[in-house]
Amino acid sequence: MGVEPKTILVVDKDAGARSTLARALQRSGFTVETTLGGPETLARLSQGRLHLILAAAETAGVSVTELLRTAGRMPVPVPVILVSAQGTIADAVAAMQNGARNYLVAPVSPEHLVAAARNAMGAEPAASAAPRAAEHRIGQKSFLTHDPYLMKVLATARQVARSTATVLIQGESGTGKELLAAYIHRHGLHPEAPYVAVNCAALPETLAESELFGHEKGAFTGAVMRKIGKFELAKKGTLVLDEIGEMPLPLQAKLLRVLQEREIDRVGGGLPVPVEARVLAITNRDLARAVAAGSFREDLYFRIQVVPLVISPLRDRPGDIQLLADHFLARFASQAGKAAARFSEQSLQLMSRHGWKGNVRELANRVERAVLLAEDDTIQPQHLGLAPASESQGSGGPPVTFRCGTTVGEMERQLIMGTLAEVNQNRTRAAELLGISIRTLRNKLREYRAETATPPESSATHGMEIAAFRHDSVIAE
Repeated sequence: MGVEPKTILVVDKDAGARSTLARALQRSGFTVETTLGGPETLARLSQGRLHLILAAAETAGVSVTELLRTAGRMPVPVPVILVSAQGTIADAVAAMQNGARNYLVAPVSPEHLVAAARNAMGAEPAASAAPRAAEHRIGQKSFLTHDPYLMKVLATARQVARSTATVLIQGESGTGKELLAAYIHRHGLHPEAPYVAVNCAALPETLAESELFGHEKGAFTGAVMRKIGKFELAKKGTLVLDEIGEMPLPLQAKLLRVLQEREIDRVGGGLPVPVEARVLAITNRDLARAVAAGSFREDLYFRIQVVPLVISPLRDRPGDIQLLADHFLARFASQAGKAAARFSEQSLQLMSRHGWKGNVRELANRVERAVLLAEDDTIQPQHLGLAPASESQGSGGPPVTFRCGTTVGEMERQLIMGTLAEVNQNRTRAAELLGISIRTLRNKLREYRAETATPPESSATHGMEIAAFRHDSVIAE
């Protein structure tokens, strides 16, 4: 039995352009349907069985934003490629941020059009005999990997997606933990229900309970109306608790009760409210160590890791570096309206030796930079802006020394302030180098600021240290 051809909907108010695009796709074996735009397009999308939408950016009768939103909310999201004759790089970036899979500048050659369509749908050219990398669509994004371990993780995620079990997703920053959470939601029991993500590190401690569980009118000063919390907003869908390791201990106790009882208490409320949202927890911290250190509740730790999933760092799957680099190169070159680009052999060698502390996110950023800086179709090492392996693996700064008699608190302070100075006051990077959370770093800086607000009488040297800190403290995060 033959494979059923993929169905593509071409949307364009211009009959000539619509016919040209349709013919190019039909010659490559796709089933093509066409519309002028307007309500007819959304009606056809709602009928299902579409694998791709190819739409003019100037579509009549329906906004591009509405089309992208509707396509992304389908039970199986439909990728969208936009085509424009007057497109700019800014237009392309905006379209991609709103969910477009690709943005093509007309006129488009038939070969480029077909390649973009196949890439958007995850289809390999028929002539390719190369083994297919595992690709799992998450909205308009995807996991690409050859790594056997990560492919097993993705298989487990599919297996547990249709349960209500709490899943703990762990991995370093930039490995794609949020993508995995969205993938689980898309394959879950209620993919049409809301997907609500909360960054626990960004929750103000005084309002965290209200943000998660909601509050009643008059519950506290400023509560002028009832507020529905994130648990209720998620309904039967998914609530993602990102950076759960940064959640304050008092809130951890309340979260544990919610997970056990499946009900919440709004701040100022009298009766418990049942909740149905499935919880996915994300962290880049070692929670077992946090439990040992007393900063994370042991009972909550065991409660959230019903199904633990760990995404390995990029340095542990070197076979994925070129695969991902080629993927990003094709995407960013298309966005920038540049011809097909390639990596020089020296660039590939440099990337293979790099430590990739920022993982896939760092790789994507470096490739995007290279596409913008390259003057021709070849990416050279200088375009990537990567330090040689010996430099990138070094300490990155002068050694820190302390004189005898320095207190532990003062050594800690000097180490924190010195690290901040070394990374140009980038607090996120400083926290990573120090091995502490961003919340802990903020608390330490707040303590130092309070100490310097009323400085005790001391030596001139101490006064100079205070002045230096005051100067640092006004630098924005």
